[in-house]
Amino acid sequence: MTLTPTKFDTLLVANRGEIACRVMRTARRMGLKTVAVYSDADASARHVREADEAVRLGPATSRESYLNIEAVIDAAQRTGTGAIHPGYGFLSENGSFVKALEEAGITFVGPPASAIAAMGDKSAAKARMANAGVPLVPGYHGDDQDDALLRSEADKIGYPVMLKASAGGGGKGMRVVESGDGFQAALDGCRRESKAAFGDDRMLIEKYLVQPRHVEVQVFCDRHGNGVYLFERDCSVQRRHQKVLEEAPAPGMTAELRGNMGDAAVRAAQEIGYVGAGTVEFLLDADGSFYFMEMNTRLQVEHPVTEIITGQDLVEWQLRVAMGEPLPCSQDELTITGHSFEARIYAEDPEQDFLPATGLLTRFALDLEGAGLGADQVRLDSGVESGDAVSMHYDPMLAKLIVHGPDRDAALATLNRALAALDVQGVVTNRAFLMRLATHPGFKNVELDTRFIERNEATLFAPRTYSMEAYASAALIGLHQLAQECESDSPWDRHDGFRLNAPHTIRIALCDPASVKAADSDDAVVIVEGKRSAGETQWNLTINDKTLTASLQPLTGDAVAVTLNGHRRRLQANRDGHVVVMADPSGETRLFWRRIDAIDHGHHEAESTLTAPMNGTVVALLVEPGVAVEKGMPLMVMEAMKMEHTMTAPADGSVDTFHFQAGDTVNQGAVLLDFAANDSATNQ
Repeated sequence: MTLTPTKFDTLLVANRGEIACRVMRTARRMGLKTVAVYSDADASARHVREADEAVRLGPATSRESYLNIEAVIDAAQRTGTGAIHPGYGFLSENGSFVKALEEAGITFVGPPASAIAAMGDKSAAKARMANAGVPLVPGYHGDDQDDALLRSEADKIGYPVMLKASAGGGGKGMRVVESGDGFQAALDGCRRESKAAFGDDRMLIEKYLVQPRHVEVQVFCDRHGNGVYLFERDCSVQRRHQKVLEEAPAPGMTAELRGNMGDAAVRAAQEIGYVGAGTVEFLLDADGSFYFMEMNTRLQVEHPVTEIITGQDLVEWQLRVAMGEPLPCSQDELTITGHSFEARIYAEDPEQDFLPATGLLTRFALDLEGAGLGADQVRLDSGVESGDAVSMHYDPMLAKLIVHGPDRDAALATLNRALAALDVQGVVTNRAFLMRLATHPGFKNVELDTRFIERNEATLFAPRTYSMEAYASAALIGLHQLAQECESDSPWDRHDGFRLNAPHTIRIALCDPASVKAADSDDAVVIVEGKRSAGETQWNLTINDKTLTASLQPLTGDAVAVTLNGHRRRLQANRDGHVVVMADPSGETRLFWRRIDAIDHGHHEAESTLTAPMNGTVVALLVEPGVAVEKGMPLMVMEAMKMEHTMTAPADGSVDTFHFQAGDTVNQGAVLLDFAANDSATNQ
């Protein structure tokens, strides 16, 4: 069906977070009025505050708000909206939504429903791509979904295989199966996740290439038959099949390979009558062979790296194409300038298997000036600001940090500086993990594949070691920030160890936050002696019988300059409870800080009960109370921020009682179950 493009002056963004803010900024620059939609959980969200108008969709759950087609269309009609931009996620690849918009006379900023349908069913898409001459990975894409047949097909293909949701994307409903023994459990988990995310539990199976790179091509087509590719992005660094770091262009690409891959991507788009922005994803093998994986019929999270190297605004392209205009550029007019990286800032804890984190962002800021960086080098696409709440209901991505440089090495150096300049407080994030990735020798040397994190787990998650300088800096920073919290000028209320006619003396214990269990876990004790003169305090720090002279100077924001034995270093620093967080371009350091000459209730034994690691929903109980289980055996499954997390037995024993049932919502820290460990396990 041929769609009739119409001019529009009002744009509704049927999404939330950073993508909603990003689209509205471009729309306003083009002179369009913007309309936001929101759930009860997002009533005060940044995208709502920035819009010209905003309409409530419903309760916090996605199905009752952002996935509610009738509510979104009603919001558009109430505000006189001429077009809807879906962002990514939610309804962005929902053919029923596009058809409903066509019937309502509202322009969809994206491809026609037929193109979404063609690529939405991955099995059918494989057949279309074969017809278009696009290379495919060996696999099973059939309609027969019998468990035994799927197992048989996996056996034929040869392990390892990848189970993928036929209707899915974004890492949902995907598992790598290493052998036939784990096939059924993986299939059951994929089906549950796919059903919850997409309402469809059909699976396809593909040969899992051992060390491929994930390279995707940005394509654009208009209603006049024109199609171009805006080069490629390397998205190989992933966890749980979700991208973590992306870059453009893909390193090591020859002009011939780039052209072949780009032409194949355009053929794929034109095969299905595509219109608008899309991404064709390929697996690139070490020998230069590439295979079609899937096509995302929407704008991608990582589109900014393409914008940076091409100088094009892809959202503006989308809006102009939706208005019926031809593509702004031909293939010959598109060029690559420099190199770009994007780091996804997630509210999650990499040290706890990337569990999503919730809370209040007490501070969210990027100190570019202090880091010596310019706006032409760094861009922060964010859906949050200081004071915003991070809830359990949606994807945990807070922002995207995008950098640019004349070449890959320069861009990577800028990325490290920008990550160090990012100040996030109140919610645990993956910043430290991103810095370890960006400074990893393998990443710097382009030793990339989709299992990069898994292959380098030993070094990326190695036990931390700390220098004397790190202990000394943390001691001073914690002391400085404790003193800043004192609202009284009285010397009796000061926290800096003040003594009348005597040096200030304080004893500070420091250790890795992960080892905070008992009083003997202190890694270092710092004896701090200071003498105040002319309003400035100079310190002598004694660590392991070695003494350093030190001073601390507050800078802008949360930046400080710490000078140790005449060596001055600039650090982004804050104190999150008892943990001092310090960052510079070499990485992030976190140390548990406490005074051992004062009463301190923060240093205690770790809880031994099995509690909820995050806010979420119970999906399934996997064992019966009273049945013997072994340590590590799955007990129950929780879901948070669209991902499943399995709770396992802490020891050999049995579950006495489950405190929640499938479908129940639980808060972080809630006791999930009573577990009785065997006597032998208890005594170990």
